[in-house]
Amino acid sequence: MKYAELGKTGVYVSRICLGTMTFGGADNAAGNAIGRLTGKEAEIIVGEALDAGINFIDTADIYGMGGSENVLGEVLTQRRSQVFLATKAHSRMNAGPNDAGQSRYHLMQALEASLKRLKTDHIDLYQVHNFDTVTPIEEVLRTLDDMVRQGKVRYIGCSNYAGWQLAKALCISGEHKLEKFASVQSFYSLACRDIEHELLPAIKDSQTGLLCWSPLAGGLLSGKFDRSGNNEASARRAKIEFPPVDKSLAWDIVDVLKAISEKHRVTPASIAIAWLLSSEQVTSVIAGVRNVHQLRDNLRALSVNLSEEEKEMLDEVSHPGTRYPGWIQSYNAASRYPAGFPDTGPNWILGESPV
Repeated sequence: MKYAELGKTGVYVSRICLGTMTFGGADNAAGNAIGRLTGKEAEIIVGEALDAGINFIDTADIYGMGGSENVLGEVLTQRRSQVFLATKAHSRMNAGPNDAGQSRYHLMQALEASLKRLKTDHIDLYQVHNFDTVTPIEEVLRTLDDMVRQGKVRYIGCSNYAGWQLAKALCISGEHKLEKFASVQSFYSLACRDIEHELLPAIKDSQTGLLCWSPLAGGLLSGKFDRSGNNEASARRAKIEFPPVDKSLAWDIVDVLKAISEKHRVTPASIAIAWLLSSEQVTSVIAGVRNVHQLRDNLRALSVNLSEEEKEMLDEVSHPGTRYPGWIQSYNAASRYPAGFPDTGPNWILGESPV
């Protein structure tokens, strides 16, 4: 197993994080598509993950409406000390007017409920699952800071934030001496590189950790799907079109993934994850699985060393292009330096690709 520091915390987490959205799902369309693994099935996966050196597990209260946390809590009863445990809060858990969002009222209730379901006295990484457009960010950060001071949370993180939202939150935390976000959990994949325009530069500048969810775009890059209509009927992507991506672009990416995977004798999924792991900005890739075979396949990505030519092929087929003001800032960037100044290499903060 390989490990990376989570932001600036001094804590090292496995570069493959076990995602548990498939644990304990509800008997409905979403649950049946994503997964409804029982405690026994989950225990086999968690056991193999820990044996492989994975020390990082991610869940959320909304997964299975608490079902994932319940199953994980049972599975980790005797192994809690081996795991850096992360969960998330924000989503609506009940019909009441205050049963969602990031008010102090809801977050405090959500934390206590997660602690109970996970059968633990603390959460290692407590993340807000989205940006709350109602609760002032100052209130959210103060609440999270109180959780850390109470000893119920070790570190805090955010998920699905924009670059300006992360920058604003970090600035407020610094100004008021509050706990800072240690990490950002974002959708990042060859099939969707949107975060490279604004969020990834903010992450690099602040030295915040980056956790990537849905690295295979909901299974679209697994190799089970292609432009000819081939698919696996039991796969999640065959039932739920999430996350949304440009499929015409995805098919081109799959073609390149298949060609490269044949050379390395692994699956396209392993190559897609290896591409993410090749980025210095990526801390850990969250792999959600429904069986140990998928877990083993994802773990093979750790042993894949992509050549520069292969990375260029993947970059070319998936590159999102530059957007304003990135392209104008990079247009004459070289003229900022005096003649004879040493070559500093590509400055991706000014619009060039960071991968």
